[in-house]
Amino acid sequence: MKNKTSTVAQDYLKVIWSAREWDAAEPVTTSALAARLGVSASTASEAVKRLVERGLVGHAPYGSIELTEEGKRLALAMVRRHRLLETFLVAQLGFGWDEAHADAEVLEHAASDRFIAAIDRLLGHPRRDPHGDPIPSDDGTIAHPAAEPLSLIPAPSGAVVERISDADPAMLRYFASVGLLPDAAITVVERRDFAGVLSVRIQATGELVELGDIAAQAVWVST
Repeated sequence: MKNKTSTVAQDYLKVIWSAREWDAAEPVTTSALAARLGVSASTASEAVKRLVERGLVGHAPYGSIELTEEGKRLALAMVRRHRLLETFLVAQLGFGWDEAHADAEVLEHAASDRFIAAIDRLLGHPRRDPHGDPIPSDDGTIAHPAAEPLSLIPAPSGAVVERISDADPAMLRYFASVGLLPDAAITVVERRDFAGVLSVRIQATGELVELGDIAAQAVWVST
């Protein structure tokens, strides 16, 4: 796969797919891609044009960018590589869950298919990465849990953490320090919507944690 598709194209395809993974209604625009990838809008626009020419995405003028079936296949293959590498770095090499993302971003382009398959076997074919995101199977199948953002959960309610966004390493370090991790059982104790604050009790420790809107939106739970 990586011999046929440039690393830049791989990055764009993965980001296009990931942008809508947990919110299918969110439109993917060139400006949104530019922000996620840290490039100019014109650079993102040119990259999208090349992907359209290759039949990997569809993009109506001023409209949302959509992956074609082939684009989705390639995107899921990159997502699989990334999440398996993150899992390997944390489980086998002692990386923190806040550190693995950056290194996996580099390694995912260099690792051979054989190496990725070997990691998968070594790890026992994991179903989730350290942040709780599902790992696509080799054939591109991916199963997401029935989950919603913690920010939407009423109080009082019990819930289980399913996944946590890895977008902010500092936030991940804070979550780890208070025990807010995938599979953690929690109770939403109080909502103070006027202040944008959610009070959550970590059942394993009894600790009461107060989360702002951004933090609560980064945590997805099942109830």
